[in-house]
Amino acid sequence: MSADSAQRRGAIASFSLRRVSALVLRYGYLLMGSWPRLLELAYWPSVQIILWGFISKYFVSQTSWAGSAAGALLAAVLLWDILFRGQLGYTISFMEELWSRNLGQLFISPLRPYEMVLSLTVISLIRTLIGVIPAAALAIPLYGFSLFDLGLPLVAFFGNLMITGWALGLFVTALLLRVGLGAESVAWMALFLIAPVSAIYYPVDVLPAWLQAVAWSLPPAYVFEGMRAILFNGVFRGDLLVGAMLLNLVYLVLGGLTFTLSFRLARRQGLLHQLGE
Repeated sequence: MSADSAQRRGAIASFSLRRVSALVLRYGYLLMGSWPRLLELAYWPSVQIILWGFISKYFVSQTSWAGSAAGALLAAVLLWDILFRGQLGYTISFMEELWSRNLGQLFISPLRPYEMVLSLTVISLIRTLIGVIPAAALAIPLYGFSLFDLGLPLVAFFGNLMITGWALGLFVTALLLRVGLGAESVAWMALFLIAPVSAIYYPVDVLPAWLQAVAWSLPPAYVFEGMRAILFNGVFRGDLLVGAMLLNLVYLVLGGLTFTLSFRLARRQGLLHQLGE
């Protein structure tokens, strides 16, 4: 009997791409079934690129050196939005389950926590692409700036910022598992807590010395410094890319461990059916 139990447990614990696909499809239907949600994904990045684009054009008209700075500013806005959308797309999809009180029902099924994490990652990527690509395309005819001119480094920047967003998403969802929707506001403000030290619109050396150490402990600082190195100096800094990747690996592992621990505690204490305000 114990052998049957172990075999059954092993079958349940095995990874299922069908379960992941089903959950991604569920989130896809939620997204596609509401045109305001779909419109919102493209609306805010587009508004930001229009706003910051005209600010950049003003800089160009006022100073002789601002041509490169304007391009760096637009690139920073778009790359920041990748990070923002990556994290928010992850946590919003998770909160959909809390809002509908569906989390407990999902885990009555054979769905494993890591399968849910994978599905949240996939839908986060989809939501980010829907939001950022129109804004990046809009910048080409309006301002003559193409983020795609960064070439292959853009792929590295995009990947690292997405991973940072997912790692932060893991920490936020772990908190939501512990305290419920009472911590919902954290999902919206978490990224803005690190924004001042992420070197988005200015280099790290602008910061006070003690804050520079904090900035260099965050992957986004490496990405944005790398972006400016390409736009201002035409140089791809491989050392910055490696630094971002290593830090992302650390934060991703820590986020995964935190989420796993919170999930086990929530299941043990029967919180999966009770998470709410």
